Amino acid sequence: MARVAVIGGSVGGLATALMLGRRGHRVTVFEQDTRQAGDDPHHDFFHWPRPRVPQADQPHSFLAPVRTVLRAELPDVLAELLARGAREYHEFDWFGTPPPHRPGDEELVTLRTRRIVLEAALVAAVGRESGVTVRQGSRVDGLTLAPGRPPRVTGVRVGTGTYPADLVIDASGRRSPVPRWLVAAGCRPPVVDSHRTGLAYLCRWYRLGPDGPREPGRVKTGSSAPFALAGVFPSDNDTFAVSIVVSTGDPTRGALRDPAVFQAAARHFPACAAWLGLAAEPCSPVLAMAGLDNRWTALTDDAGPVVAADPAGYHAWTVRELRPVFDAQVTGDRTVGERLAEGAPPSDHRAAALAACAFDDPVVMRARAQIRHLVHPPAEAYGTDEVERHLTAWLTAHPESGHDGPTRAEWEAVVAAPPPYAVEPSASSG
Repeated sequence: MARVAVIGGSVGGLATALMLGRRGHRVTVFEQDTRQAGDDPHHDFFHWPRPRVPQADQPHSFLAPVRTVLRAELPDVLAELLARGAREYHEFDWFGTPPPHRPGDEELVTLRTRRIVLEAALVAAVGRESGVTVRQGSRVDGLTLAPGRPPRVTGVRVGTGTYPADLVIDASGRRSPVPRWLVAAGCRPPVVDSHRTGLAYLCRWYRLGPDGPREPGRVKTGSSAPFALAGVFPSDNDTFAVSIVVSTGDPTRGALRDPAVFQAAARHFPACAAWLGLAAEPCSPVLAMAGLDNRWTALTDDAGPVVAADPAGYHAWTVRELRPVFDAQVTGDRTVGERLAEGAPPSDHRAAALAACAFDDPVVMRARAQIRHLVHPPAEAYGTDEVERHLTAWLTAHPESGHDGPTRAEWEAVVAAPPPYAVEPSASSG
């Protein structure tokens, strides 16, 4: 049995502590916030300022690997998550009647919920775990280390006290001070590979009325223009988010913070317009998030571990299993960011056609879902003769496929219009 200290008590820290506690270890979670998710996630979501967790109030969809881990490791958390209003959505639900089953299809399921609901379910489970202690309002101020080459982490410092630990896990997020502490203690610098995305995310939350429809029917949840992406995130307890993504350099980005401008712009995208047409009530301001990095931090460099508490086997596993996912995300975000900044159609017409074809063809939808849920990389999922045949047939039937969102002129008219921003979509907007 090991003594474990976890720095950070959000989703990652709580889940880590829970799984270690259930393996018999003694775990203490140190969380500097004095609050935690409670029995009313809806109230917490809208009334808990969390400046250190800017993504907390942005829309989330938890993909198949999350659900798979919950089913295998924390089935009670998954059950509680569903009981609290999360919904399961299979990629083939789009077709009404699913296509003939193939092995692995059963895993292609998204959990539709706000992040706070998962956090609340984890808090409840941790509270039942005798081997886990959560210290709210306890900020870790540093590490304790034993000399050596490299030095060995032996615990954490909180205020004037020290807490010995056989293993310290840093779950404090992208602003983590741990790399700085290690360098100050004489360790070689951790390896940091950081890539700024150039994307700005803006969203607004809505709640469906008690007597109206719960969804708009068979409508895609995503739409696009050359300079913007827009979509809807159906979520728990009759809530959904409308999201717009633009380049951080887009001059209209600031105007979208105005709720009236945001909603008028969103109505120019078919996906958003369909959900906004359900007479839903807005329940948040426009929430913005930008300045984001895809960041990889490793405690092992070419000379080996920079600190003795970083097992070489763990590093090798992350490089093998997680680094390809990270690299794919960096490439994808860079491609999208450059395209939105240029305001031009995608140069890879085949990739754009694959995304559209998936909603008409189950074979292509399966490949798209395998990529989305991190089952296979794009080259493997899309690079089959079967997918190529189906895509070729679809392109023959749809030679004019393209964006379904507004033109730049329509977009500019919305942003420049005087209140109440009553510029309606034209027929060319789809």
